[in-house]
Amino acid sequence: MAAALLANALYSTGFVLEKRALGTLPQVSVRQPLRLLRLVLGSPLWIGGSLSLAAGFAAQLAVYRTLPIAAAQGIFVSGLVLLVLLSARLLGEETTGRERYALGAILAALLMVVLSLDEGSDTVSRDAPYALVLTICLPSLALGVWLYRSAERRARHRHRLPTTGVEYGVAVGLLYGVSSLAIKGVSSRLTVGGVGDAVVAVLRSPYPYLLLFTGAFGLVMSQAALQRCRASLIVPVCTTVTSLFTAVLGTLSFGESLPDDPLRLALRLSGTVLAVGVLLSMPKHDAPPSAPRPPAPAKELTPP
Repeated sequence: MAAALLANALYSTGFVLEKRALGTLPQVSVRQPLRLLRLVLGSPLWIGGSLSLAAGFAAQLAVYRTLPIAAAQGIFVSGLVLLVLLSARLLGEETTGRERYALGAILAALLMVVLSLDEGSDTVSRDAPYALVLTICLPSLALGVWLYRSAERRARHRHRLPTTGVEYGVAVGLLYGVSSLAIKGVSSRLTVGGVGDAVVAVLRSPYPYLLLFTGAFGLVMSQAALQRCRASLIVPVCTTVTSLFTAVLGTLSFGESLPDDPLRLALRLSGTVLAVGVLLSMPKHDAPPSAPRPPAPAKELTPP
């Protein structure tokens, strides 16, 4: 639990620092990945944010060794509250009333998932069939890249309302969902024998190669999206997709059984459906800025 809360703080801090750094850089694009990397690596603030995210990754490894996947995701998403607070304080971002209600509903949905957990009956799985993992991950990666490219094409249309980042968040969330499953797989391989045996077991699995792909593509895609969209919206959407993907498909692929108790099962399924429904109903575009009012004409003075 302590490692999960620490991961929350590190991830939220890292995203906010990266967003603040990106605000001072020239516009970046996924079409110029080398230029993007050169720009961000030249920013000390961005490097600090990336180090914070890397530390969150290390904390996440410890979490997956001690908590069931669904429980870990429920705790990770609670960090959205901290992210929204930091975004408002450090970035000056404001969420609309509809978005605040949506974020509250997402937290309620994931609280339902957490309440469905039973420490006595829930088990932490250590392995998953590689064929099943690849069957889940490869189409998800392709779908994430396709969604991102589609969002990019639509955003380039003239006279289009500015996007809120929901589409970008879903696309990057799918990549990070695959990354989360790979982290779970690496953590399970680290329990094999000594250090040498563990390293060999990791290298023989598909998990490090999935991490390399999602790390490279996720870095470029997330930074370009984060620069043009509000962190207080795109990161919660990305986190929700990642958490639902990992909780549902990770639970199935790693063989962590669903609750036997009808009430706990209903809480887990209802929470998942609610979170997906809220995600689909979130606004896709920001409202256009209101035009400034013209100054009132000066009154003519007439002689008495």
